[in-house]
Amino acid sequence: MIPTNLRISQKLFWALCFCWLWLSPSAAQIVLNAPAPADNPNLAGNSPWTAICASPSFNEYFVEISWAGSPSGDNTFILELSNASGDFSNPLELATSNENNSNNPFTLSFAIPTDTRGQGYKMRVRSTNPAKTSPESDAYHMYYMDVTSNLNISVNGDGQPPGTVCSSESITLQVDNIDNPETYQYLWYRSGTLLTGESGHTLAVSQSGMYYTYIDYGSTCTGSGNTDSNIVDVTIGGGTNNISINTPSKTALCAGDTETLSINTTDPAWNYQWYKDGNAISGATASTYTVDSSSAGFEGEYQVEISGDDICSERSEGVTITNADNFTVTRDNAASVVLLPGQTKTLSVTTSAVSPSFEWYRNGASIGNDSATLDVTQEGDYYVAVTQGGGSCPGTIKNSEETNVVSPASFEMTIAYASNYEACVSTSIVLQVATITAVLDNDEKIDVTSDVTNSFTYQWKKDNANVGGATSNSISLTSTDENGDYVLDGTLGTYNVSSNTLSVTLLTSETVAITSNGTVYCSGGDPIVISTDTNLASETYAWEKDGTSYNTTDTSLTITETGIYRLALDKNGCTLYSNEITITPMDSSLVTLDPGDNIVFPEGGSATINASGGSSYRWFNENNDELGSTSSLTLTEPGNYRLVAMVDNCEVIKPFSVEHLDTFNVPNVITPNGDGANDQWIIPNTYSNKQDVNVIIYNDKGEELLNEMGYQNNWPDSTMGFPKQNMVFYYIIKNAEKTLKQGTITVIR
Repeated sequence: MIPTNLRISQKLFWALCFCWLWLSPSAAQIVLNAPAPADNPNLAGNSPWTAICASPSFNEYFVEISWAGSPSGDNTFILELSNASGDFSNPLELATSNENNSNNPFTLSFAIPTDTRGQGYKMRVRSTNPAKTSPESDAYHMYYMDVTSNLNISVNGDGQPPGTVCSSESITLQVDNIDNPETYQYLWYRSGTLLTGESGHTLAVSQSGMYYTYIDYGSTCTGSGNTDSNIVDVTIGGGTNNISINTPSKTALCAGDTETLSINTTDPAWNYQWYKDGNAISGATASTYTVDSSSAGFEGEYQVEISGDDICSERSEGVTITNADNFTVTRDNAASVVLLPGQTKTLSVTTSAVSPSFEWYRNGASIGNDSATLDVTQEGDYYVAVTQGGGSCPGTIKNSEETNVVSPASFEMTIAYASNYEACVSTSIVLQVATITAVLDNDEKIDVTSDVTNSFTYQWKKDNANVGGATSNSISLTSTDENGDYVLDGTLGTYNVSSNTLSVTLLTSETVAITSNGTVYCSGGDPIVISTDTNLASETYAWEKDGTSYNTTDTSLTITETGIYRLALDKNGCTLYSNEITITPMDSSLVTLDPGDNIVFPEGGSATINASGGSSYRWFNENNDELGSTSSLTLTEPGNYRLVAMVDNCEVIKPFSVEHLDTFNVPNVITPNGDGANDQWIIPNTYSNKQDVNVIIYNDKGEELLNEMGYQNNWPDSTMGFPKQNMVFYYIIKNAEKTLKQGTITVIR
């Protein structure tokens, strides 16, 4: 330990040394001032710069550097520039000087980099010997104006400088005549007003006005940049002539009517184009346009558009012309109606005519009947003439579409399965009428299913024989006895028809089951037998393995191979399959021990081991004594054990070991001072009191002091003396086979 008075003397010594170094003339000391703008001696006048507006033709500026103190002769002054925000995290070196260490102050020239653009640049100066850094200068506007000529702006940057732009929707103006225009900031104006927040090289324009731009070189340099662009006159939303179509005398035209549309104002310099429903009308280029109701499809919305030099194209609002005769007549029934003997069919129409009257026609001849409906009992071609009695155009007549009423020459009938059907898979099925088609004299076919299904009488046939009681339009089949070919006969008046043929092969609804005395195959184990309770004596059958016929003679199988097994019975031409049984190879990992095959627990305690994956269990110790036959076993003694588990008919043997956990290590220090604590060498129960464990202790001369079997934790006894401090002894703990532990014992008195 250093004395207190000596520590004070050392502190005073170092303090005096520090003061000596500070006051010593040979120690270089310097305090730097912030660099200040200086006059350029190469230019007329005498005034320091206040902002830097450099260009390719001029980029020379000066600062004054001053300091207090004495720099070393090998010192170098370094002028540094911040980023545009005044941050010196990554300063840029502008200039250096190692020739002015005795000139205070001195001026230093520099040039700004070509990518310098901003209003917050700062400078500082740094010395190398001593290493000092000056305060930061004030912030300055600094711009390198590499573009100093007029900009050109155009729509979408197409390079054409438009004087006037007319658009019905927003447009984009873009600077297009400089390289990398996106790297600059811009000032955009609309009709002399600065557009706040618009600084990119493109501008989305949605308002009319006079647009132009400058490159933003800051408030000091922009004016000397000479980058003002051309002016683009933009009109958004069409022209400003407020054209319209004069109000027509009528907008609903009757047959034979015409109406002339005209524009409200004209100009000899204008061009005209008329539109109907947004489409230009070919040849309609006068200031008027006549709508003629005799022209098909004359109804619609009409507009006129003007265009010309130095004006924006402008389109008027629309005028809608309608057809006063445009009422509808809609046929309500099908185009073809099948009329069966003794039947009456009703034809009908719906109309939007005002106060309509009706006249029906058959085969072109009037049959009267002033009604929207007509009951017919004869074949023929029918239509109705509808006359409008009111509205703006009374007397207009429109005919409905024709209806062809026919009697069939014959019928065709189709039957089908009512649901999904698969032969030898389905166990029941319903057959039913699917379609009934009327065949006309000209071989035209008309679907009349909904009209006549309930009018026919029916008879089902199986294998060309009538099925008793099966006289409806469907038949339900649920038994394999009903398998066969089915046809349906139908009768309607003098018409007789037979359907197509449907084959039905149902699978029996009975089931067949197989069982086995195990599912795990192992060589040398008890055999696996697969059998069934079904009497196979009268059956045609096959045992299948992995989907392939395996045995067709035995009523049960003795398994010698792994695989997927099932029984297939021949039932009325169909195959009835049993359930499947999968026989897998023996895998000893199916049987597991928890907590594993090496169990450690404290002496005096117990451990429980659990088995799983087997069908039965037997536990044995190393003397082959059986200890239990359940899935778990609790042990209190260490040793080697084994589990014999059965997995179906296979035996799995799992050996495992049990050990006692040492609760403490063999101590290497004792203190036999009679205080009752750590007076004797106490070793773990694993080694003490064991008649098969030999404990030997030697002194430092190799003399044997103790050699016992069943050591009682009683060394040294109270009569043993220790003449020296910290004596060291040596021990060996062993059994008949090997040394278990060895080490040293230090006795501290």
